[in-house]
Amino acid sequence: MVFEKFMKKYAIIVAGGSGTRMGGSISKQYLEIGGKPVLMHTLEVFFNSDSSINLILVIPESDFELWYKLCSAHEFSIPHQLVKGGSSRFQSVKNGLLHILDEDGLVAIHDGVRPFVKPEVIHESFKVAAQEGSAIAVVSLKDSIRRVGEDSKSVFQERQFFRLVQTPQTFQIRKIKKAFKTEESPKFTDDATVYEHQGWQVSLITGNPENIKITTPEDMNYAEFLIGKNP
Repeated sequence: MVFEKFMKKYAIIVAGGSGTRMGGSISKQYLEIGGKPVLMHTLEVFFNSDSSINLILVIPESDFELWYKLCSAHEFSIPHQLVKGGSSRFQSVKNGLLHILDEDGLVAIHDGVRPFVKPEVIHESFKVAAQEGSAIAVVSLKDSIRRVGEDSKSVFQERQFFRLVQTPQTFQIRKIKKAFKTEESPKFTDDATVYEHQGWQVSLITGNPENIKITTPEDMNYAEFLIGKNP
């Protein structure tokens, strides 16, 4: 039996987006909520949940100077390693994995613009990944759904058979490193699909609904609400 508490833990925080849907000049991961950039909240929740987690932040190399200035301005001192992002999310995650020298242990891969993941979800992801090889945070659907075909006709789908996928997506390091040695494909929509490409079944855990991916101005408004609700 694998004992998760004795395994070395990493978290790759990926934030390579340009933030074009925000309509502003600064990428969404550097916008402030609750008085500091989104990314700092995300790093904090991982650090506060378990300070032994080795944090790796993947951002565009062109943003390094901006990030150093933000850290100085906000007196942000949580230890983390800065890694340059790639031309796609797949390549950015791969770059982060290359900076993990350990073959054993666990790694959580998390969107930098999801600052509201609950500590208990992070803990559960490491626990389940240690036992099963992977742990993917998901939430149930609340709305009815329909599948639309190429002919524009729609078909009702039973929502209880579907889940919305979040991050963290946590894996045993040896397995996810092997998975990312494959060639990038458009069908790799997240890290779980890369893992599945090896023929491995992913294990699902319950995420938290507040763990939104901040993408639009409306998301920023909701984020400010959540910050105010849980200061």
